[in-house]
Amino acid sequence: MDDGDRATRAAPDALPVSKTQFVYEWIRQEILSGALEPGSRIRQQQVAETLGVSYTPVREAIRQLQATGLLTHSPNRGSAVSTLGDAALNELYLLRGAVEGLGARLAATSIGEADLAALDGIHAEMTGLVANEDSARLAELSRRFHSVIVAAGGPHIIYPKLQEIWSNHPVPRSASLWTSPEHAARALEAHERLIRALRAHDADAAAQAMEAHIGESVRFRLRKP
Repeated sequence: MDDGDRATRAAPDALPVSKTQFVYEWIRQEILSGALEPGSRIRQQQVAETLGVSYTPVREAIRQLQATGLLTHSPNRGSAVSTLGDAALNELYLLRGAVEGLGARLAATSIGEADLAALDGIHAEMTGLVANEDSARLAELSRRFHSVIVAAGGPHIIYPKLQEIWSNHPVPRSASLWTSPEHAARALEAHERLIRALRAHDADAAAQAMEAHIGESVRFRLRKP
């Protein structure tokens, strides 16, 4: 973390049993919050001093974050927050489209009234939040909306795989598409189409709606300045 990087937050008073996991989650949250931007260097000494831990859990946490792809390592610069180029970003969304599209297809054949009611409730809350421009809450609810669908369709393998994708490639809050009213309006329309397809138990329509929704999101992100 260079001197020019944004200031990091102080460590909590209590550490969990695993210091490595604590450091891992702390760095990950710094990335999610935007305090550590893409390309920012991770200095082991600064992290250790900020969190009050030794170098050992810091090194191990950095190694694990590199394994997930959240951090990169180069001989000259050391560890830094990964930067996804356009090609990698497009690949990521294609993967999401395939996984979530399959989840939606399977959900359409088995989804129950409880999950449909949950989707209705989430969608209603999101619609009410658009006018308030609460992008953080909208992003959280959108993740929950997608989770309900994929968990209904593929709870054993597909949903855990989606969680892995989300965890390894988080979108910083500052880069959330929900800050755009244009994207928010289109995404909510897509959510309506998904609910209709799921309620009709139309597997093809559900898969197509999910894939189109995610495809539109990446196209919007790639053209966003």
